[in-house]
Amino acid sequence: MSLVNTEWLEAKIDKVKIIDSSWHLPQANRDGHSEYKKEHIKNSIFFDIEKYSKKNIELPHMLVNKNDWEMIVFDIDGTLLDFDGFQPELIPLIRKIEEMGITVSLASGRTLPNVTPIQQVLAVSGFVIGENGGMVWDTKAGFPIRCLADGKRARDAAEWLATQIDGLDPKGIETNRWRETEWCLLDTENYGRMRDALKTSRWPDLQVVPTGFAVHITEKGLDKSSGLKVAFEQRGIDPKKVIAVGDASNDIPMFELCGFAVAVNNEFKGVAEAADYLTESKGTLGTIEFLEQFIMSRS
Repeated sequence: MSLVNTEWLEAKIDKVKIIDSSWHLPQANRDGHSEYKKEHIKNSIFFDIEKYSKKNIELPHMLVNKNDWEMIVFDIDGTLLDFDGFQPELIPLIRKIEEMGITVSLASGRTLPNVTPIQQVLAVSGFVIGENGGMVWDTKAGFPIRCLADGKRARDAAEWLATQIDGLDPKGIETNRWRETEWCLLDTENYGRMRDALKTSRWPDLQVVPTGFAVHITEKGLDKSSGLKVAFEQRGIDPKKVIAVGDASNDIPMFELCGFAVAVNNEFKGVAEAADYLTESKGTLGTIEFLEQFIMSRS
């Protein structure tokens, strides 16, 4: 670590990564985030040391050790997979994480029949969250499949939306035939109109969630964190010992739940802001970047 002067920082402001931090202890009763929002160094990010410090010791501001992480939960589309499939370097890195004693789990908007083959290819030992938190599959740990909602209302709403928006196909994506808790439509450009239309319909409480690949219609309050809470409780895992990695709006709830969040894309509103770390590379390349750095930090 080196000290720099203000002239050096001004000259290199667009070429360095800056963490805006404060040394004030909890007894000072200051709100660091509010102060950051009011004024901070250009391009700097805010790191909430209170949120990520150890809670089981008396000393304040002691960060979780790098060896304390028990699990990494990955989104799939846009994070592990792109339109061309897996990056060749990715699978060995995922398996290396498991070899290091850290469980890898998956949390996706896909249906369980679409996710389980990916889990098998990756050869990981964690659970699977499907349908954006609606389905929990953890037979590896001996638990039955959990279904957290009934998707009939979402299907009915999709049929109605097709009568309100020209060209909208209520059948949606092919994998809807396996969906049990939500409904998925292909028209990603009209999600705002869908959301506005539902507000004055029989289903004003339903959520419309864009993921970049599709638009998910789901029950209010049902998201990836819903399924993760069930899965964590079943395995006795502390969410603060879990890293979440994702790229889209539907990943924000699991970012907020887990101890550390990595965003591999900043194209969706609020995603980078909800994360603790934004990779320089985007999508699957960003995931590779994170994994390489994480593995290096533990070697």
